[in-house]
Amino acid sequence: MKRHHAGLAALGLALAASAAAGEDFRWQGRVAPGQAVEVKGVNGGIDAEPAGGAEVEVTAVKRARKSDPDEVEIKVVEHAGGVTVCAVYPSRDADRPNECAPGAGGRMNTRDNDVNVKFTVRVPAGVRFVGRTVNGGIEARDLPADAEAYTVNGGIRLESAGVARGETVNGGIHASLGRADWQGELSLKTVNGGIELVVPAGLDAELDARTVNGDISTDFPLTVRGRFSKRRVSGTIGAGGRKLELETVNGGIELRQKG
Repeated sequence: MKRHHAGLAALGLALAASAAAGEDFRWQGRVAPGQAVEVKGVNGGIDAEPAGGAEVEVTAVKRARKSDPDEVEIKVVEHAGGVTVCAVYPSRDADRPNECAPGAGGRMNTRDNDVNVKFTVRVPAGVRFVGRTVNGGIEARDLPADAEAYTVNGGIRLESAGVARGETVNGGIHASLGRADWQGELSLKTVNGGIELVVPAGLDAELDARTVNGDISTDFPLTVRGRFSKRRVSGTIGAGGRKLELETVNGGIELRQKG
């Protein structure tokens, strides 16, 4: 009998530990076409995919080995530009609490906290996607509008019917654009990883592609400015105009024509 009770107690502890290891979060709401759904994390990846309806849906799963997942709050901030959803970790400095805010605003620091928050985002037609994390990859497939992704330790994969921008440090970048009529500058940057950009035919851009340890190749005819180099290529594609910057240190650069 004692052994039976001990077994039940052990099972109860295991179930409690399993429940404490993660907590689901879900938010659904409407974001107007032209506005953005932005997701900001610290530890954990972000996946984005098309929504089946007219509403944005954001879900998150929290996991940890040592830290308490309940200490990490998922905050939702609705604002004039859309909605921002953040994983807000406890701050070690009571005078400087972490805060969820759009874009570069807010405070997202963490220390000695191993909670991993995995976000999944479903994006409806006309809504832009912006993903930001530190330790984790960002993957967005078949999105219906423009997309942006920023991380430090993780790869980036963006497939968009619109324009895509991305930046990481440790990871490669693959981006496939549905349009090539962006305004201003479009840049993809990493340090340790290759870059592959796929764009529609008829591209008009001023290209600046740079690497240190890798090769540069393009499917598009290019009028080169200055000295030609395997490590840096600057020139005009088509009629030129808009800027296209592709930059890495350790990795190759490929500019491909969709088709």
